[in-house]
Amino acid sequence: MPDPGRRDLGRRWRKHGIVFRAEGQGGWMASHAQVPTVLLLPDRFRVFVASRPRPGFSLTGWVDLDRRDPMLVLATSPAPILEPGPRGSFDEHGIMPSAIVEENGTVRLYYSGWCRLAGGAPYHNSTGLAISEDGGRTFRRACPGPVLDRSPYEPFSATSPWVLREGGTWHVFYSSGLAWIEVEGKPEHVYDIRHATSTDSIAWRRGGTPAIGQGFAEEALTRPTIVREADGSWSMWFCHRGSRGFRGVGDAYRIGFARSVDLLTWVRDDAVAGIDVTEGGFDSEMIAYPCLVEADGRLLMFYNGDGFGQAGFGLAELER
Repeated sequence: MPDPGRRDLGRRWRKHGIVFRAEGQGGWMASHAQVPTVLLLPDRFRVFVASRPRPGFSLTGWVDLDRRDPMLVLATSPAPILEPGPRGSFDEHGIMPSAIVEENGTVRLYYSGWCRLAGGAPYHNSTGLAISEDGGRTFRRACPGPVLDRSPYEPFSATSPWVLREGGTWHVFYSSGLAWIEVEGKPEHVYDIRHATSTDSIAWRRGGTPAIGQGFAEEALTRPTIVREADGSWSMWFCHRGSRGFRGVGDAYRIGFARSVDLLTWVRDDAVAGIDVTEGGFDSEMIAYPCLVEADGRLLMFYNGDGFGQAGFGLAELER
């Protein structure tokens, strides 16, 4: 049986640099290319990102990269793939991609929807599902409301999912809100990573306990991404931050790591993540929102740098 606690400090990621930065492409990508989420196509990587046509408002589009040379941008989406939700809906003010599952010609895109709130907390996050029947070109909402939201025992948020299917069971790992805490007079959200299962990919049965818990009371963990290793174990990369000064060079996002043999019990060991910020790079202050994809014998990581994606997304490759 594989050992989920073994330390594999030889694993390192080789950075290729920044791939894409939003600078008005399509007339709507005014800023940010946040939370890169990859659909593997025969000749290209279609990377869905959240861009901002205007401040405080996020919509999702795509960036196509050459599969042989993923540093080469082939095209960008001329328009967002989904319109914002109607007034009062969970995704009225933001649609941010998070996980893609392709099966039998159907592409499922799980996304984080957010809406602004009046009062103490500035926003609310939950998870929606969009469906494509044409290979990821066009999408429709699977249902008008969220497929994963706050619950009686998770009262704040459920967002930033990673979804996979193992046998006949669907698994989702997602960011679950724990509280809004006050830091220097401002509310900040803290969250851990939870696990739920489903038979239909829409109705989820939750476990109620963290898959990856906080290392300290003000830590926030989000955007898990998971691959299966050759020995049958599972490896997860995710990002984590503190709650003080994290928008700049303070306790900003870094990428962590955990391993499991059964998708149920995880051993966290951030020293094995193998990737960190780069002095003088587009990711010199923070490194966040990893997305892993295996293609043509390579394990690639797409990720955001400074400004939560304002600086664009980059690419790293696992050194074998």
